[in-house]
Amino acid sequence: MAIKIVATNRKAYHNYHLGDSVEAGIALTGTEIKSIRAGRVSLADAYVRPEEGELWLVNAHIARYDAGSYMSHQPTRSRKLLLHRKQISDLTSRMQEKGFTLVPLKLYIKDSLAKVEVALARGKKLYDKREAIARSEAEREIERAIKHQFRRR
Repeated sequence: MAIKIVATNRKAYHNYHLGDSVEAGIALTGTEIKSIRAGRVSLADAYVRPEEGELWLVNAHIARYDAGSYMSHQPTRSRKLLLHRKQISDLTSRMQEKGFTLVPLKLYIKDSLAKVEVALARGKKLYDKREAIARSEAEREIERAIKHQFRRR
């Protein structure tokens, strides 16, 4: 069960408070999976939208496959997520009642199949972002100080 992480959405970790996450399959065309295996994917502006009882991955950029023909895929087309009906209804109901949104976190290849990890998320306020940045900078300074102390000895 080899997992190769192709893309992560680092923006999501910065912009959202993340909740429960779910692994979903993606309905792809032939040139899309080849481009994913080549690692030419960006999830930076991507989100998940419920539509008619299905979940769709929107704005995920999968670059055109170089060796493909002129009939290649559109890089930012909407892609259907493959989940059980109960999972879809659970996620959509939680999105509607609590003000959550669905955000893709990672796109990876698991046993030769492309999967995406999707999480329920609530947007951070500006002061939350500043607090998180200050905390990570403080931790980094502490690590540097500890490392510097060990070098002196």
